[in-house]
Amino acid sequence: MTANRQFRSITRTGPVQVGTSNGDRGRTQHTVACTAPRCGFSADYDSRAAAELAARTHRCPVR
Repeated sequence: MTANRQFRSITRTGPVQVGTSNGDRGRTQHTVACTAPRCGFSADYDSRAAAELAARTHRCPVR
């Protein structure tokens, strides 16, 4: 995972954000991350639909 990744098309579903960026080797990558303190949930997906599904179904253990 690249620390200096620039995201575009960022959306929010509850405490979870979905962002699209250019990943490794120029491929589009979709990242999901929970913004709740101490949650730590994040994942990378190849499709926007999979990322949005993960965002909608995430059950934050902190909230």
